Amino acid sequence: MAEKLTGKTVAILVTDGFEQSELTGPKQALESAGARTHIISPQADQVQGWHHFDKGDYFPVDLPLDQANPAEYDALLLPGGVANPDQLRTQPTAVQFVKAFVEMGKPVAAICHGPWTLIEADVVNGRMVTSWPSLKTDLQNAGARWVDQEVVVDRELITSRNPQDVPAFSRQLIAAIAQPQQAATR
Repeated sequence: MAEKLTGKTVAILVTDGFEQSELTGPKQALESAGARTHIISPQADQVQGWHHFDKGDYFPVDLPLDQANPAEYDALLLPGGVANPDQLRTQPTAVQFVKAFVEMGKPVAAICHGPWTLIEADVVNGRMVTSWPSLKTDLQNAGARWVDQEVVVDRELITSRNPQDVPAFSRQLIAAIAQPQQAATR
């Protein structure tokens, strides 16, 4: 499987407070499949993960958000954690970065609380998604059809509920990146 994603590059958009396993698990799976990954953040130097309620490790930022171009990436990963997407959804540059991937029809994978940023980007209306259970009402109010499933794929959107779903989530993201790009339908 190591060559499956050779030549592909995946943006991982985070700021402090992301659920660490929702970054490290998919990142490792993507890299094992041959993809390159870039941690992109509004912060220029490093970001800190969390293990639910406990502070986790620091990770170097590969590229500041204001220098990142969605056209240079094959897919976008949005890890959850409560603080991470809550901060990102208040930053217009981050919201536009997410929206650009959807408009280009590129895979966008959001897990746990990650779909909060999808709501702010106004890309969930009419879509079937899943998330951490506390986002159900927010997603429904944004026009999404929320379901309680391990992983949900609706066109370019891939969503999952929690860290236990990371293996299935990662497999679906890899499969989506490996498929030829299709034109955006929005």
